[in-house]
Parts: sequence; structure tokens; C-alpha cells
Amino acid sequence: MVTGLFRHLLTFGSLTFLSRILGLGRDVIIANVFGSGPQTDAFIVAFKIPNFMRRITAEGAFSQAFVPVLADYRAHRSHAEVRALIARTAGTLAVALLVVVIIGIVAAPALVTLFAPGFRDDPERFALTSELLQLTFPYILLISMVACAGAALHVYNRFASFAFAPVLLNATLISAALWLSPLLSEPIVALAIGVAVAGVLQLLLQLPFLAREGLLVMPRPAWRDPGVRRIARLMGPAVLGSSVMQINLLVDTILASFLIAGSVSWLYFSDRLVELPLGVFGIALGTVLLPRLSAEHAATTPEQFSRTLDWGLRLVLVVIAPATAGLIVLAGPILTTLFQYGAFSPSDVVASAHSLAAYSLGLFGFVLVKVLTPGYFSREDMRTPVYCAVVAVIVNLVLSITAVWLLRETAYGHVALAGATAASATVNSALLFYGLRQRGVYRPEGGWRRLFVQVGIATGAMVLVLLYPALQLEAWLEAGVMTRIAWLFAAVGVGAAVYTGGILALGLRLRELREPTADRTP
Repeated sequence: MVTGLFRHLLTFGSLTFLSRILGLGRDVIIANVFGSGPQTDAFIVAFKIPNFMRRITAEGAFSQAFVPVLADYRAHRSHAEVRALIARTAGTLAVALLVVVIIGIVAAPALVTLFAPGFRDDPERFALTSELLQLTFPYILLISMVACAGAALHVYNRFASFAFAPVLLNATLISAALWLSPLLSEPIVALAIGVAVAGVLQLLLQLPFLAREGLLVMPRPAWRDPGVRRIARLMGPAVLGSSVMQINLLVDTILASFLIAGSVSWLYFSDRLVELPLGVFGIALGTVLLPRLSAEHAATTPEQFSRTLDWGLRLVLVVIAPATAGLIVLAGPILTTLFQYGAFSPSDVVASAHSLAAYSLGLFGFVLVKVLTPGYFSREDMRTPVYCAVVAVIVNLVLSITAVWLLRETAYGHVALAGATAASATVNSALLFYGLRQRGVYRPEGGWRRLFVQVGIATGAMVLVLLYPALQLEAWLEAGVMTRIAWLFAAVGVGAAVYTGGILALGLRLRELREPTADRTP
């Protein structure tokens, strides 16, 4: 019987999977309609800037600071006090972000200069990006309110509505690309309008679920409220600690603007594929772990806290090892099947495949950061992740700037940028893991060495099976769409069967991956 954490993980993960599949459909349509030229580059930058800020203020620092405090209120205070904290936090956040949105709209050209300075050399692309950014910037306020509602629901173990919200974003952008863009003189503007509309729809979706839990309140600013001030104090250092991946990806966008045309788009499409396992599993697992760990910390049960972390890390190894290998080996076939239509050329496939393989090398690091940081944030330790993140950002900057300096005029500059981001994530996750071990917060349970051997052998067998279809890229490029889809499903299915059969044949049993309880270790 599926219960507790695993049920929440399945709920969040399955809905996120639906969203990411629809997101891939969205990107297929964008690639087909707009290609990978200057217009698409302009929208990607205009969407990435507010998206970057959203992931820091909403899904990153804010949620990481809000959930532990709200969990403490729920454990030790009345429901009326919980409602009051939500109202005051939402009101304060809304006012602060309204100011940010106004500044962002007015200063759109300056922001484009800051985040994509290479666009200054192309006045037409620079002007288009500034116009699109003015349309997408209000998304920060709307989606941050969605995140506030989602964080409150997470404390009450309600994950479905927040996980489903991105489905509305992707559906809206698909509609905008297919039906609104032909009606506009500048078709790409339809996507920016779609972003703003999606923000409204996502917020409206959360309201009935809040009402069902008795958490629907009227936001009202309260800057001096003790709970709000406590969240603000935690949120400050958490901005960097929880968003190093986004900072690194934004660095990629900035530096890619100096590379050959198409580099921004190649990085974007390869990043989107890495985001599939990261979102479906990594973010889902981190999201459900945070309220659980916060509750265990509030209940002062350190042994259970450590067992919960250990369970999460075992799942990471079992799931992410084959995902990493599969993305690297099948990079070309996946990109061909999804994107090589219309304006997206075979050379775009090859270029994107190289950066996808490079990004995939950091998938373990990306996911581990999502899983390990709740081990700090649930204990209201925001400083340690900041130190780890600073080191990781420095690593990324040094490697990325060096790569652009040496490879600016070549076709491999974007690959080096992706590799630098992967290395940075690996460094960040290693430092986070070391900190939890050094302080005795995390104490591994037995059986890790055997698990490494089982997963390693099974993953190796899967790679050997996938090498043949992966090396037939020319055939994939020449095949029709239905043939490509059939081949890809077959390759993924066979690979998954070989991996699953391998770990089972080597002795791994599903009961070993059951979530921990107070009286049972994994």
C-alpha cells in the first residue's frame, strides 16, 4: 500500500510529469513555428529573466523560508494564527513584488543589457527582447502568489494543485503559439502575452484548494509582524542558497549571447530535457521532503530526520543513474524526435545534443541540491547552503568565462557552458552532503555499497543495449515522425526493462526503498 511520503511523491511527480510532457510539446511547437533564430532567442531571454526571479523568490528562497515557519506555527499555535501568518506574509510579499514589477517594466532595456549584453550588438533583437520582457515581467508577482498558496498547502500535505499549475502555463503557451501568433504582426509577442495570462490562471486554480483547508485569506501587508520578519530573515540568505542552478543557467544565457547565433536556443532546448527528470523527480522529492523534515525537526526527532534523508538519497541513486546515462546516450535521437521539424535543422540537433550530454553530467548534482537543501532549510539553517552556493557560483563563473574566451568563435562554446554548469552543481551538492555528514545531521544507513554495485552494473547493461540505436543518428534524421516516436518509445522501454531487470536480478527489492517510519529503517 502506498502511503505518506511516497504517495505525495507519486502525486507531485506524476502531475509534474504531465506538465513536463506538455512542456516538451510546447517546445516542439515553438521550435517548429519559430525555429532557433533571433526571435526565439529574444523570447527565451525575456521569459528566462522573470522565470529566474520567480524560481528564487517563489519556488526557491520564499518557499524554503516560509514552509518551516508555517510548519512550526501549525505544530504549536492555533489555526487562527496560521491564517493570520498566511495573510500577512502574502500581503507583504505582494506589495514588495508589485514594486519590483513596476521597476522591471520601466527598466526592461537595462535588464536586457544586464542579462543578455551580447544583444546590444543587434538593435532589432535587443528592442524585441525589451518589448517581450515588459509583457512577461508581471508573471513574477502572479506566480509568487501561486507559490505562497502552494507552500501553505504543502504544510498540510496537499500537493496536487500546485503541481498541476504549470500544466496551465504550457497549455496557454501552446495555444498562443498556434492560434494567437498568426494574428499578430510580430508573432513571437503571442508567447509573451501567453505567459501573463497563464500567471492569472495558475493563481485562480489555487483558491478553491486553499478554501477547502480553511486557508483562503485576504492578503494584508504587515512588515512588523514577528512571523513575517522571521521569514524575511530566513529568506535573505536562502536566495542564493536555493537558487544556484538558476544563477548558473542565467550565467549561461548571458555568456551565450556572445557566442554564435543559436547558442541561446541550443542551451535552452537541452536544458528543457534535463529539466524533465529534475522536475518530475528531483523537485518533487525536495518539495515533499521539506514539510516532512520541518515537522520532524519541530518534533525533535533527529534519528527519524536522518532516516528520511537517507531514504531520499537512495531514491536519487536508483532513479537518476539510469536517467543520466539515458540522456547522454540518447541525446541525438531524443532531440531529433522532439524538435527536428520545420525550422529546427539537423545541425541544431547535433549542437543541442552536445550541450544536453554536458548538462546531463550534472544531473546528479542538480537533483542532490534539491534533496539536500531541505536538510538545512527545515532546520532554519540558511547560511550553510549560501556558503556552498557561493563556491559553486565561483566555479561556474571561472569555467564559463574561460570557455567563452577560448571558444567564442567555435561551435562548442555552448557545450563548454553547459559543462561548467554541471561541474558547479556537482561541487554544490558535494559541499552540502559533506556539511550534513560533518555535523552528524545525516548518518547513512547500511547497504549503500551493495546499492552502488547493483545500480552501477544495471546502468552499464542499459547503456550497452542503447548504444546501437544511439549511433544511428542519420537514420533517425531521415525517418518520419511516427517512426521516430516508435523507435524512441522502443529504445526507452527496452532500456528501462534492462535496467529494472538488472537491479532486481542483482538482489534489490522494492521493500528496501520503502519510506522510513519512526520504528523502521529503510
